[in-house]
Amino acid sequence: MVDEDLELERDIGEATIVYDEPDETVRKSVPNEHIAYFQDHWIIKTGEDDEGRDIVRRVPAQRVHYVERTVDEFAEEVETLVDQVQSFASDLRTKIPVGGSGGGESEQPEPHRIDVDRGEPGESENRLE
Repeated sequence: MVDEDLELERDIGEATIVYDEPDETVRKSVPNEHIAYFQDHWIIKTGEDDEGRDIVRRVPAQRVHYVERTVDEFAEEVETLVDQVQSFASDLRTKIPVGGSGGGESEQPEPHRIDVDRGEPGESENRLE
């Protein structure tokens, strides 16, 4: 319970998104935790329904002019993004086998070689006829 109280007191910053609606350009400001980018869409929490479920609006990336966020420290924000990308890439590697049939590192086996004594020309016992 104490952690939740501390979370509420911490300033999480704000995000402003500017995007096109069919008949107007919308400028909307929300807390940073109420906006995310996923599958080529910006997802914005716009409220809650009567049962407490979140209501979100998905805005296709091509309709967004820009998203501006306030953050405590830019380097910290970039590090968070790098961590998210690395986590996503790691998840992909575990879900999609890369580099051949199967999952692990598979090397092509060396071909089995059979040495055939050819003998010198003129020796009939070593030649196929």
